Amino acid sequence: MKVAIIMGSTSDLDIMSQAINVLEGFGVEVVKRVISAHRTPDLMCEFAKSAKANGIGAIIAGAGGAAHVAGVVAGMTTVPVIGVPIQTKALGGMDSLLSIVQMPAGIPVATMAINGAKNAGLFAAQILALTDETLAAKLDEFRKEQTQKVLDATI
Repeated sequence: MKVAIIMGSTSDLDIMSQAINVLEGFGVEVVKRVISAHRTPDLMCEFAKSAKANGIGAIIAGAGGAAHVAGVVAGMTTVPVIGVPIQTKALGGMDSLLSIVQMPAGIPVATMAINGAKNAGLFAAQILALTDETLAAKLDEFRKEQTQKVLDATI
């Protein structure tokens, strides 16, 4: 299974690359696309409706401002969608966060923190690990390493 990482514009890549790095570090195949809910709605519709058939197991959608990418995609697929609100200059990312987290009942989007692409990558890996024992073992090892870093910390 693959994870798709989509974003509203190339300006979101700096943040979304954190998810890409996490997933590629675990050996997960990543599909990366710029798809705008407002500028390329037909492409977004085509992408979302074909995601499952194209082997996509989770979609991470990042956007700032109105941040409709995650919600629009979630409305057209049953593939799990993880939203990453991108920090904005005007409202600090609160606009993005509220646009993603306030989904209507029946169309869920798992929403990360503002600029929380790293956790989005980890969450997507956890979804895939439900049916991939090798990935599950890598995640277990990652968690053990995190724990050990805390135990080894000195102040």
